Amino acid sequence: MSLSADPIYQSLINPLQRILDDFGFTAFTPVQQQSLPLLLKNRDVIAQAQTGSGKTLAFALGLLTRIDTQQRHTQALVLCPTRELADQVAKEIRKLARYIDNLKVLTLCGGMPFGPQLASLEHGAHVVVGTPGRIMEHLRKGTLQTDRLSVLVLDEADRMLDMGFVDSIRDVVALTPKTRQTLLFSATYEDNVAELREEFQRDAEFIEIAKVAELQPDIQQYFLSTNPENKFQQLLDTLSHFEPQQAIVFCHTKADTQDTADLLQAHNLSALALHGDLDQKQRDQVFVRFANKSCCILVATDVAARGIDVKDLDMVISYDTSRDVDVHTHRVGRTGRAGAKGIAVNFVSEKEAYKVEAISTRFNTEPEWLTLKPNPSAQIFAPMVTIAFDAGRKNKLRAGDILGTLTAGIGLEKAQVGKIDIFDFHAYVAIERDVAKSTLKALQQRKIKGRVIKSRILR
Repeated sequence: MSLSADPIYQSLINPLQRILDDFGFTAFTPVQQQSLPLLLKNRDVIAQAQTGSGKTLAFALGLLTRIDTQQRHTQALVLCPTRELADQVAKEIRKLARYIDNLKVLTLCGGMPFGPQLASLEHGAHVVVGTPGRIMEHLRKGTLQTDRLSVLVLDEADRMLDMGFVDSIRDVVALTPKTRQTLLFSATYEDNVAELREEFQRDAEFIEIAKVAELQPDIQQYFLSTNPENKFQQLLDTLSHFEPQQAIVFCHTKADTQDTADLLQAHNLSALALHGDLDQKQRDQVFVRFANKSCCILVATDVAARGIDVKDLDMVISYDTSRDVDVHTHRVGRTGRAGAKGIAVNFVSEKEAYKVEAISTRFNTEPEWLTLKPNPSAQIFAPMVTIAFDAGRKNKLRAGDILGTLTAGIGLEKAQVGKIDIFDFHAYVAIERDVAKSTLKALQQRKIKGRVIKSRILR
């Protein structure tokens, strides 16, 4: 059946049909197939769906159908556990809303200055995406009003509860109408998530989507026996053995994450650390550089890595074995997406050997132990370099302005320009490594939107 003949597609408003056509969208994923008919009927839904299952598009299509842009008040609120995930969700909603005239989406997260958020709220926002703590701050100050809210989404509800946001969530919900539609999306369905369902939803429909192992059969999992004395060398050997273009290395603690990234850099590998001790600008830059292929290896804690969505991720390395099988499933689910093949390597100490059985049971496989064959001539380097601009969305800088300057202005081929990311007061563009320095030199003498914008290469 063609997409245009799908009853779900036919029930969407015309601007959403147009954008799906532009995306070349051909079929809805299981979570979209099961949830969208309910969302469009204003039913409360709780969906248990793994990372990469298409849940963001599902609830975004549902809430956008209900927005009346003639009204300036906030009509939909999406709560996320981290700033990175909130940014990702907001970008997805903005892309889907391209053909909906005058629809405004605003991100409100901690770690960012209050002033610009206040200014944006004064102009009104139909859809607000943010973290529970910052949303609650605005509600207390009266700068955000949710008394006419139509849709409330709790995205990654299990992770928000793990991070201790339950009281903030309750405070936010208390300031929304009881007639609202409430949607819970969660990777797991433990007792605490079930309690939210009972507390916040009305006759909610429960949807359970197949676990990541069933959704992504092309992930090859390996186990590697290790000990503290040879662990880092085994990490180097693992990277040399597989030569990934992009990999995530998971550690338990912030200190171990930073130390491991520093050691990889000392061995001339393209690596960055992502953990809770980084300020928001640093976190943004790490996410940007990894997503645009300016960095090959991201060393991260589980919490900090929430919101990472890299389509071509070659492998995931559990340098520290995950504490439970659900966390492990989250990690593994970041590779092998959209039909691509992925690799997961799990470092296992003698004390952690008992975890192998739980992981193998979850994925219905026999454990495969890895024998490393390092390649002494292996090359793991980033093909792109990131150039940062000291201007962004609030300065009316658009991705098209940057692309036009680089191609029509400086003379780069489009193939030499990678991903462009626009933030409120900063912008980033990936440039092929071989032409990055000459491009930066040209930019320092080239005007964008009538002025020279200060730029630099991120190192």
